[in-house]
Amino acid sequence: MKNLLSVSDLPDSDLPGVVARALEFATGKREPSLDGRIVGTYFRKTSTRTRTAFTAGALRLSAQVIAYGPEDLQLATGETAEDTALVLSGMVDVLVARTAGSTEELHAFAAQGRMPVINAMSAAEHPTQALTDLSTMHEHFGRIEDLRVLYVGEGNNTATALALALSRYPGVRLELRTPPGYGLPADYLARASANARRSGAEVSERHDMDDLPPGFDVVYTTRWQTTGTSKPDPDWRTVFAPFQVSAKLWETSPAATFMHDLPAHRGEEVTADVLDGPVSIAFRQAEHKMFSAMAALEWCLA
Repeated sequence: MKNLLSVSDLPDSDLPGVVARALEFATGKREPSLDGRIVGTYFRKTSTRTRTAFTAGALRLSAQVIAYGPEDLQLATGETAEDTALVLSGMVDVLVARTAGSTEELHAFAAQGRMPVINAMSAAEHPTQALTDLSTMHEHFGRIEDLRVLYVGEGNNTATALALALSRYPGVRLELRTPPGYGLPADYLARASANARRSGAEVSERHDMDDLPPGFDVVYTTRWQTTGTSKPDPDWRTVFAPFQVSAKLWETSPAATFMHDLPAHRGEEVTADVLDGPVSIAFRQAEHKMFSAMAALEWCLA
């Protein structure tokens, strides 16, 4: 049984194949590879792209879908994650779960050892977003190796997954510019750095926007208020303000492409002229959510 709770659950030998499979789906390839399978989707937090991607993707592969909202399962009345998953494992073939909660809860879902579990976003990591990002970059540039990527904003679950994924590709340079006190968690930065040493990539992080090197291929940001979280500092917007992505960043990286995991708040983390302008592939990136979801489902159920 193969769970996808973290990008790290994909071995080096499998990650390029999953990305390549997503790219095949992006070209319009369809086949009933999940015919007869039942996909459960449990979304405790709001979702537009990820929930629709897994539902539409499963249906396109001829699977059937059972959808659960935040109050639909007995988890809402106190049943344990272990008991819930043990029951579901006898009825559905894979569970896609967005909890925005702890990684430990997802491991509790997976403990039954019979039904694969896909992390559709936890507080710590958003692995299927990383697959989306990889396939989008590969489609746009024809490769992932040797890309120079600037990530600007909070070191949130999208950032951790992106770092764990890109750091496994030779020659990639990932530079994270995160607000003071809102950086990548230390353990994730250490894991990404270890990946980079092994692969020949480079990962670095600073907490200011000074002295940016030129020539980035990708500028990436996410919204400042991550789903399911709040910030204890009432003045956090002041801390984040210097990290807004605007056209000024293109003065030294004029060929850069803009990416965003969406939803976006124009005028906060990114200006409208960037998000809606010719450098942006954010909405094609959103389409790739379905292609990567299809590839993830196949990988777990192969």
